[in-house]
Amino acid sequence: MTAALDIVITKAESSKLNDLNLENIPFGKYFTDHMLEATFEDGEWSSVEIKPYQPLSCDPSTAVFHYGQAIFEGIKAYKNAAGEASIFRPYDNHKRFNKSADRMSMPSVPEEIFIEGMRKLVEIDSDWIPAKKEHSLYIRPFMIGIDAVLGVKPCETYKFIIILSPTGPYYAEPMKIYIEDTYTRAAPGGVGFSKNAGNYGGSMKAALEAKALGYDQVLWTDAFEHKWLQEVGMMNVIFVINDTAITPSLEEGTILEGVTRSSALTILREMGLKVEERRINIDELIAAYHSGALKEAFGVGTAATVAPIKEFGSSNIKMELDVKNAVVAKEIKRQLDAIRYSEVADRHNWLFKI
Repeated sequence: MTAALDIVITKAESSKLNDLNLENIPFGKYFTDHMLEATFEDGEWSSVEIKPYQPLSCDPSTAVFHYGQAIFEGIKAYKNAAGEASIFRPYDNHKRFNKSADRMSMPSVPEEIFIEGMRKLVEIDSDWIPAKKEHSLYIRPFMIGIDAVLGVKPCETYKFIIILSPTGPYYAEPMKIYIEDTYTRAAPGGVGFSKNAGNYGGSMKAALEAKALGYDQVLWTDAFEHKWLQEVGMMNVIFVINDTAITPSLEEGTILEGVTRSSALTILREMGLKVEERRINIDELIAAYHSGALKEAFGVGTAATVAPIKEFGSSNIKMELDVKNAVVAKEIKRQLDAIRYSEVADRHNWLFKI
């Protein structure tokens, strides 16, 4: 159980919700009335407060702007038909957050601040959770280094902040994916496994070039041979070859350990599919496609949950998949939605009640 936490709470004078329709609201555009903020200084966390959502005031020399000590998480809260709110697997996100912090030489955030602070913030802004299927409240915890000094070294002071954003349906249309053979997302010994800001900034050029060619995102490959498969866009990727679900292994430290990935693999095993977490290269994928063994491919992540892939391509490769008759990705999403909206028993204890 999470320990009690002393939080200073200042409520907003009025709610922005009065002027907002939560139906089919776009992802990441609107934010709730309150935010949580905590400060790390002199070797300890203090000043935990929930206050009205507001801009940050930072010195131009603030280290995060220059040296990139910034990490974050993506989590969702849901409201079931009875109006009860739950957060999906926040303890797993807390564990990953601190793993990212360690890699970026940042302090860990205690469980009572991350979990209980999040719970209290979501409770205060619970009216912002849309009570509809395909809707949720996106939760963004993040931490930045805030020393106001130039110099390449870890900061001594940090801000941990949580903001909330209601979101409507994320229409994951089947995607066309470009097999990336020029740019690199991550290499062994790097920061690919951590959810740090630089990973996302560094991915944008490849994504833009793929879109100019008519693709939606890229399939990242290894840094040395551009042969071994990693992630698809900002999501983990799963391939169904015959009766086996294959996803790239986490062992090399180049792939984010996705919470949705973990949930999907659990459901796949319960569906009776064999699951393999291992290295897989583009040659194996092409061979499976030509033999008819490649049945499905899909991305898994917090925003879209499950995103079907209808085509892989490059300058000399084109593999089209029959997404209309694909059943595995649809069943994973159906089961995850049923758990998140409390339509079935939470047999894995994934829901954290508000």
